[in-house]
Amino acid sequence: MLQDFMGTQFKAILFLLFFYSVLAKQNQLSSNLEYQDLLNLRSSLGIRARDWPRKSDPCSNWTGIVCNNGKVTSIKLTGVRRSHKGSLFPQFAVDSLANFTQLTSFNSSGFILLGPIPDWFGQRLSQLKELDLSSSSILGSLPPSLGSMIKLTSLSLSSNSITGTIPTEFGKLSSLKVLNLSGNSLTGSIPSSYSDIGNLTVLDLSSNLLSGPIPIEFGSFHDLKFLNLSNNSLSSYIPAQLANLSQLVELDLGYNYLSGSLPEDFSRLRNLRKLLIENNELEGELPSTLFSNLSLMEYIVLSWNRFEGEIPDVLWSLSHLRILDISGNNFTGVVSNFTNFSVSSASYNLSNNLFFGNEAFDIRNFQSIDLSNNYFQGLAPNNSGIQVMSNCFTGSLNQRSSEDCRKFYADRGLVFVNGSTNGTSQTPAQRSSKSGHTRLLIMVGVFGGLGVLMLLALAILLFLKICYTGNSNERGTSNVSPVVEGDNHAPVKFSSDISGSVESFTYEQILQATSNLNETNLIKHGHTGDIFRGILEGGVPIVIKKVSLLQSEKESYKLELDLLNWITHHRFVPLLGHCLEHESEKFLVYKYMRNGDLFSLLSRDTDLGDENRQSLDWITRLKIAIGTAEGLAYLHHECNPPLVHRDVQASSILLDDKFEVRLGSLSEVCTQEGDNHNLITKFFHMPKNAEGDPTGSSFTSCTYDVYCFGKVLLELVTGKVGISQSDDASTKEWLNKFLPFITIREKELVANIVDPSLILDEDLLEEMWAVAIVAKACLHPRPSKRPEMRRVLKALENPFKVVREGSFNSTRLRTTSLRRSWSVAFLGNWHHSSQDSINASGQTSKEGINLRQSGRVGSHSHSSGNERSSSCKRSSSEIFPEPQETLDIERQDMN
Repeated sequence: MLQDFMGTQFKAILFLLFFYSVLAKQNQLSSNLEYQDLLNLRSSLGIRARDWPRKSDPCSNWTGIVCNNGKVTSIKLTGVRRSHKGSLFPQFAVDSLANFTQLTSFNSSGFILLGPIPDWFGQRLSQLKELDLSSSSILGSLPPSLGSMIKLTSLSLSSNSITGTIPTEFGKLSSLKVLNLSGNSLTGSIPSSYSDIGNLTVLDLSSNLLSGPIPIEFGSFHDLKFLNLSNNSLSSYIPAQLANLSQLVELDLGYNYLSGSLPEDFSRLRNLRKLLIENNELEGELPSTLFSNLSLMEYIVLSWNRFEGEIPDVLWSLSHLRILDISGNNFTGVVSNFTNFSVSSASYNLSNNLFFGNEAFDIRNFQSIDLSNNYFQGLAPNNSGIQVMSNCFTGSLNQRSSEDCRKFYADRGLVFVNGSTNGTSQTPAQRSSKSGHTRLLIMVGVFGGLGVLMLLALAILLFLKICYTGNSNERGTSNVSPVVEGDNHAPVKFSSDISGSVESFTYEQILQATSNLNETNLIKHGHTGDIFRGILEGGVPIVIKKVSLLQSEKESYKLELDLLNWITHHRFVPLLGHCLEHESEKFLVYKYMRNGDLFSLLSRDTDLGDENRQSLDWITRLKIAIGTAEGLAYLHHECNPPLVHRDVQASSILLDDKFEVRLGSLSEVCTQEGDNHNLITKFFHMPKNAEGDPTGSSFTSCTYDVYCFGKVLLELVTGKVGISQSDDASTKEWLNKFLPFITIREKELVANIVDPSLILDEDLLEEMWAVAIVAKACLHPRPSKRPEMRRVLKALENPFKVVREGSFNSTRLRTTSLRRSWSVAFLGNWHHSSQDSINASGQTSKEGINLRQSGRVGSHSHSSGNERSSSCKRSSSEIFPEPQETLDIERQDMN
């Protein structure tokens, strides 16, 4: 019995071993050819060995590789990183894919494949069921051969730079269920052959340049649940055949040029939850039965069209409603009872219409409602969640005039009961007397106010002059000659009193400290003078700048002297003294900065041959970024008038022994153009305009400092030395190539451009990602869209807020009255007025579905009573500015 039992157990063990060995073989790569093809793919894409290690089995140990029966069936590049060398020149080099005969899924979402889709994709990858190339920097047009991939069930090419028309051959993809071509630059009309794709459940063609009508054949998509055609240039009417889409959950046709009325047959869309048709040219009245059967509706956005008439009562009683936006139309009538609004937590926007009536509000029923720019009357509600400006309410500011309200109500045969604040009427004589008295009071107030302002301005000027003179005397200045506009600056005389904060050195002391200005002590040739290291008699290290009056602007050293004497902020290099006795050479003496400048440190980090030097870690780099931002924020926001540094680059950022920032290169500082220059010119002997600039105005703005600081941030992130030093063609080419890797949606992309010498964990990578996003905001092509330096400083002090606060999903409603997140407010300009990425050829590419919304917001204006203008839509050149154009007008040379 025991032997039989042991025999049975032994057989069971053998069976289990055989079963697991078979299972293991199924998960191991059985073909040497496919293994070699994977190695070739790793080489052509430059994938790092950590993700695809050569000496391990790809099926079990390679990231993103899935096998079945020893054959590769799925390749997912999302999350896979390139090596440093591979990230320098990313290409769409995937020829080895053609050899994987069992491949059913290829996903490169977020992995840069710069270049066009190969034509052989449709011919050689016939087994593919899923193809996802979204956010991969794809260029060129769509190859018609993709229509041969008849087994394909999901095709996503969104957020790329694809151009040209949509091939009609796509209609042959009979198995397709998901088609997403959004966020590209596709042109032409939508092929009607799409109707042959009978299994579609998701169709997203949004954020392209498509034109023409919506094909009526779309009504045959009986399984379609999501249809998004927004942000295009589609015209004509909305086909009534779309009412046949009985499974439809979301319909987004916003930001087009659609006209006509809203089909009454849409009442058959019983599963519809989102209806978004804002910013079109639709008109007419809403059918009374339109929403009667749409009980599941959550989002209704009809804003900025030309709808008119009254709102169907059923619209106020939809129990699942979360957002109702009917603003910017010509809706009218009395909204009889606001207490009947079914969902108090929903957001309602009724602004910019012709609603009227004396409303009774139950303020407890509303969380957010916008009634502004209508003709409601009565007592204004006292609730911060209700916006009531530009109505006919009493008890509230910023309301329409009584004449405007009276005319509106009289034109409709109605009585306006709020003609005056006290509810009583006045005779014409009384109104005339009161009007004359009011005008007299206004005139007295205006002239009296002007007199007070003039006295106040004179007092401030006198106070500043006294303060400046006092400060100069305390620092040892015996006489400051007045500066007359148009004359040369008079010389400034300094006393030799070394008891002050600035010491006067003799020429002999300068020669002794620098060994007669020996070349061995030369640190660098600066654009305003040569920089030497020196040692005083007591062994104190110093830095000396020699300014030759024969080669540089004669007054530049005076500007720096006065500025450093006046500025007490700790983020600027400390001035120890000067030597002005030499006729043709002047010397400025600074405190020695043990760690030199940022340019030298980053250059040292790139010297791979010096293994003894430790790389500048990320925490220190962020500290440097914050310190620099503090100094610039002081110049921009705490000095009056604001001062512009004009020489923000890595070599201007000096670092002490604790890596604390001290800004230098202050000889080019000027006042911001547009402010009062005379006062600051007299105090600091500054030129009114930017010297060296033919126009005298392009680079005297704080936004120029912000732009240059953005390049410094990129140097800290990438380790790329010299970005901030010039705006030559190579720098612009580098920016155009690497900015696409910085996006709010994909953290992994920034890993392709980070300094390879840095050691980063997940949190530090996220922090670096946030700083890269701030840098991109600073480099916005339009100066007016760049963030202020105080906001940049706040973002750098709280970098996780940039990427963790707010959501960039569901961006379609961002142009409504809903409150935007902090990160959207900081970075939204990149999404709205330009595009989120730039391809290598300098063309822009879109990312996301909300790229043109703010550019096409219609605007209605009131003329005489109730006349309205139609939507205003800007040209594409205004909506999509080319970043390269603005970069070309930035200063060409920092020197």
